[in-house]
Amino acid sequence: MSAPPVFSTLGCRLNAYETEAMKELAAAAGVEGAVVVNTCAVTAEAVRKAKQEIRRLARDNPGAPVIVTGCAAQTEPETFAAMPEVTRVIGNHEKMQAETWVGLGAGLKAPDLIGVTEKVMVDDIMSVRETAGHLIDGFGRHRAYVQVQNGCDHRCTFCIIPYGRGNSRSVPAGVVVEQIRRLVDKGFLEVVLTGVDLTSWGADLPGAPRLGDLVMRILRLVPDLPRLRISSIDSIEADDNLMLAIATEPRLMPHLHLSLQAGDDMILKRMKRRHLRDDAIRFCEEARRLRPDIIFGADIIAGFPTETEAMFENSLKLVGDCDLTFLHVFPFSPRKGTPAARMPQVRGPEIRDRAARLRAAGEVALARHLAAEVGRMHRVLMEGARIGRTEQFTEVSFGSDQPEGRIVEVRVTGHDDARLTA
Repeated sequence: MSAPPVFSTLGCRLNAYETEAMKELAAAAGVEGAVVVNTCAVTAEAVRKAKQEIRRLARDNPGAPVIVTGCAAQTEPETFAAMPEVTRVIGNHEKMQAETWVGLGAGLKAPDLIGVTEKVMVDDIMSVRETAGHLIDGFGRHRAYVQVQNGCDHRCTFCIIPYGRGNSRSVPAGVVVEQIRRLVDKGFLEVVLTGVDLTSWGADLPGAPRLGDLVMRILRLVPDLPRLRISSIDSIEADDNLMLAIATEPRLMPHLHLSLQAGDDMILKRMKRRHLRDDAIRFCEEARRLRPDIIFGADIIAGFPTETEAMFENSLKLVGDCDLTFLHVFPFSPRKGTPAARMPQVRGPEIRDRAARLRAAGEVALARHLAAEVGRMHRVLMEGARIGRTEQFTEVSFGSDQPEGRIVEVRVTGHDDARLTA
């Protein structure tokens, strides 16, 4: 009896979501004994890691057909088709189609018996207009992730992702609501809405609804859902109903991860972002006025091309000016095919130094948040017997076992460098 496929996921939460969908498609199609690598293309380093992972899995699974998909496979299929270990390269649209996996289930040749051209199943992602029908029930053990949007219509100068994901496509609200109802019926207490550019949800749907409309509809039509969370958003696109939900809906969790990227206006313009520094500060102040317990995470790039020390200082100050708590710091690395790769580059040691200083500021901000929570009561969703997260997504560790998948009300007794204790 052949073994089930081995799946490896690199990159974002959306990739992880889609890997779960591919597992179902592969199982239904009878694909056996293969290795499937779902790649990321966000940086040149991500592509290098994808190649490394393919070689490792080929060594660990001798003779197994190797299928490569994901954003890196979409943006540079010829790179992976040229690898001797690879049997098939499948695009981001194709990987979500049942017929693709049915074809693979009919038989996969060994890599050395197939030509480079034959290997590639990658079409023009920009021609895709519909969302793939790959909604699944219950990705995640205790917290469910629901993809409501894919692709991106914007062209930030550092980003290759639109060429891997295509233009923005939205899942209709009725479909989202029905899926969340099924998840609640299965016992999930928290649902996270995910997408590539989440705040663009609805622009391609009849009537052009906004993300806030979707949030309010979910909370109204699924009254038994205890916790709704939204993942990374572009704060400049936050609509009136989203702000209303932040102000009035306690079941919408008080944690937002913001795609800020920089705190200097000139760098933001060179990135082709749609906001300026003051826009980000103003949004955080308004959201905190509406919901005093809300906290923010943010993505910030260190060492973007042409960034001077003074420009970097503006990004560093943004941590305090926006009162950020969770920082995702990305040292800039040029991505072939993007305008930023052709701009004057900052020296590597300076980039690494600035990234380290940003991370240090993030550690101070997190420590301040953790200290402020000691003594407070929190409702914690248990992700394991002794680990869970608060409404603000702060991790909490416990000294004794708690019921997994349940929400427990506790008083915070202390903290270490990374999490609260209760």
